[in-house]
This record gives sequence, C-alpha cells and structure tokens, in this order.
Amino acid sequence: MARSRRTQEKDVITRLADAGEEALQKLGELPGGKSMLKAMGDVRSRLDDVTAKLRKLDPLERRVSAIEKRLDALHKPKPAATRARKTTAARKTTTTRAKRSSSG
Repeated sequence: MARSRRTQEKDVITRLADAGEEALQKLGELPGGKSMLKAMGDVRSRLDDVTAKLRKLDPLERRVSAIEKRLDALHKPKPAATRARKTTAARKTTTTRAKRSSSG
C-alpha cells in the first residue's frame, strides 16, 4: 500500500512538472513572453538574495533577545531590598506620629 501511494505521489509530481514545463514553453512562444520569463528569473534571483540576507538576521535576533533579557534582569529591583526600605519608612512614620501625639 505504501508503494502504491508513493508511486501515485510521484505520478502527480511528474504530471505537475510536465504541465509547468509546457506552460513555460507556451509563455516563451507568446509575443513578449521571453522578456516576461527573463523578468521572472530576475525576480527569483532577487528573492534568493533577500532570503539569504534574512537568514543572516536570525542569529542577530537571538543575540538581541538574549541581551534584552539580561538588561531586564539588571533593571528589576530585588524583592528583599524593596521590602526593607518599605518597613524602615513605615517605622519612621509611625515613630514620628507617636512622638507628635504624645508631646501635643
């Protein structure tokens, strides 16, 4: 069963390839068809250049995201340090209020 499926897939692919070749031949025979085929080739080469440049960006994007994570970690306040500041400030406020109310 697997063999018949593979042969069917090959047959479909072969038929598509043949149809594509025939279509390209017919385009070449049309007036202006050769220039259109040349333009399609130019577009393909430009597309290849762009994809090559985009592939070069992937490692750079990974490096930038790693640097951003490290930077975020540096900017986050440490939880223990903020708690100590808040409790010290609360004690000072309570002590100052107590002194004012007892003296007044």
